Amino acid sequence: QVQLVESGGGLVLTGGSLRLSCAASGRTFRNYHMGWFRQAPGKEREFVAAISRSRGITYYADSVKGRFTISRDNTKNTVYLQMNSLKPEDTAVYYCAADADVYYRGTSTDGHDYSYWGQGTQVTVSS
Repeated sequence: QVQLVESGGGLVLTGGSLRLSCAASGRTFRNYHMGWFRQAPGKEREFVAAISRSRGITYYADSVKGRFTISRDNTKNTVYLQMNSLKPEDTAVYYCAADADVYYRGTSTDGHDYSYWGQGTQVTVSS
């Protein structure tokens, strides 16, 4: 099992930047694919970014490609989401998630494949 705690959210102006962090408990962090998802009020949860457990291959939603960067530090059991050029439509609660992928399907962009979730951190982009 792994427990996830997000931090780094807040209020920022359009065009600004934030870096979200997600700290994971346990010694097996390196065995999990990690993902960031977000949910805006009245909308469904959507995929933002993911990073594979072994090679650190990254995946992004088209809406954030070129603006957001996901990274991980396995020595600190932490995954990050650097968000630049923020827009009002990026406003949402951002969730960190972990996928054990025991059947070696590969990194997923589907939230249903992620078994462990953090509590979320609010990001508000004001115009």
